[in-house]
Amino acid sequence: MRILLVEDDKVLSDQIAKRLRELNFNVAQTFDGEEALNYIKYEPFDIIILDLMLPKVHGYSILETIKVKDINTPILILSAKSEIEDKVRGLSIGADDYLTKPFSFPELIARINALLRRSKKLQDILKLKYEDLSLDVVKKEVRRGEKKIDLTAKEFDLLKYFLENAEKIVTRNMILENVFDIDFEIESNIVDVHIHRLREKIDKKFEKKLIHTIRGFGYVLKSD
Repeated sequence: MRILLVEDDKVLSDQIAKRLRELNFNVAQTFDGEEALNYIKYEPFDIIILDLMLPKVHGYSILETIKVKDINTPILILSAKSEIEDKVRGLSIGADDYLTKPFSFPELIARINALLRRSKKLQDILKLKYEDLSLDVVKKEVRRGEKKIDLTAKEFDLLKYFLENAEKIVTRNMILENVFDIDFEIESNIVDVHIHRLREKIDKKFEKKLIHTIRGFGYVLKSD
């Protein structure tokens, strides 16, 4: 796990980094807000530990930049500012947790691990995958292997529903209700049309077919 530690107190930064590295975390240290932004913009991290009172660029400004750029890395504020107003502002701007100084190292580790667990669960929700087919909910991106596949908004929703129910049979009525929000009593070939189009894009040019018809029941996303 890679951690960006943004702390202008070099003695404290070295102490935290040393303890984290002893636990096999990969730690990058930076001591001012400007350098921190350069790290955040160009390098991936699993978590950011952020002081607020920083030289050059304040911690709140860093949080606002991260929010604007839609960076989803969990952020733990580590600050001597202990007023409720500071905590509310930091969490409202985009921080995921707030720990005040002085702190205990076991509590810092516990909060880091909690954020990492939460982040992993979120990624599992936001990035769906089956075999070589993947769907990124945030980026609205679908790939089959290395090939990017362009889908309409409704085709994307239909594929997302299949991935969420991989290897489970879904009926036409279930698709109408959950994807199209249409009363299943209404006669419509909208499901058949969209599944045909989806197959054309994610199955036709690939050896392994993933969307299968189960006659008399519905459809299923599974490998051959």
